[in-house]
Amino acid sequence: MIQKMRNTSLILVVILLTTGLVAALPQETSGLAGSQEQNPKQEQRQQKQDEKKRQNEAKEQQKQAGQQQRQQRQVDQQQQRQAQQQQQQQRVTQQRQLEQERQQSRIQQQRLNQYSQQRRQQDRLAQQRGQLLQRQQRQAHLRFQQQYLERLRQDQINLQSARSYEYSAPKYRYSRSGRYYQTNQHGVDMLRQAVNYGYEEGVRAGQADREDRARFSYRDSYAYQDATCGYNGYHVDLNEYRYYFREGFNRGYQDGYYGRFQYGRNTNGAFSLLGNILQQVFNVQQY
Repeated sequence: MIQKMRNTSLILVVILLTTGLVAALPQETSGLAGSQEQNPKQEQRQQKQDEKKRQNEAKEQQKQAGQQQRQQRQVDQQQQRQAQQQQQQQRVTQQRQLEQERQQSRIQQQRLNQYSQQRRQQDRLAQQRGQLLQRQQRQAHLRFQQQYLERLRQDQINLQSARSYEYSAPKYRYSRSGRYYQTNQHGVDMLRQAVNYGYEEGVRAGQADREDRARFSYRDSYAYQDATCGYNGYHVDLNEYRYYFREGFNRGYQDGYYGRFQYGRNTNGAFSLLGNILQQVFNVQQY
């Protein structure tokens, strides 16, 4: 009897449990259906958020692209302005250089005219000096003067065949008699040449006077009075060239007359001024 009651109780428990599960089943099914109904809304919201995000990103990209375009336009405009300024500066520089070349060309022509006038006067003086040397029977110095005149004639031939002029801005300065002068590299070379040519001619003139047993007098020499040997009319004024030629001639005449080489050297018959003496005579500096 007891066993029968236990079995009956178990059956009731099973029935009750089964009934609870069946009752709960529709609720769970209902929750799942609600969840499935909510997913499309979430997806729509997510899609809207994604779309808005893409729109914002597109706007930001457009904004950045606009900024880059504006920056590029500014860079282009700045480069264009710089190019225009450079072109303007080049035109100004070319015009200035052209005007300087024209001015130098006019100065060169004036120098050539001055040189031509000087030559006519000096030719008359050469004839007078030659006659005087003949009367004094100074044959050695007369030969030297004739050789000097031949070198002058060769200079004139070279000058007629070379008329080109190369302009360059002055970048050197030198002082003389308390004044400063400016010149370019060509002018520096020409004035150094004047000193060396003067020294060489002075040595020959001094040797000639010593051979003739004449008194010491470099100023009486026609070469000293002329002082144009080697001048070509370019880059320096004639008077400047003559000044430095005579400075070299004075020192060369002393070495030639006294048979020594205090101011220069003799290299196989070629006479040249010592470097330190040349620097003392023509002290030029770059600026």
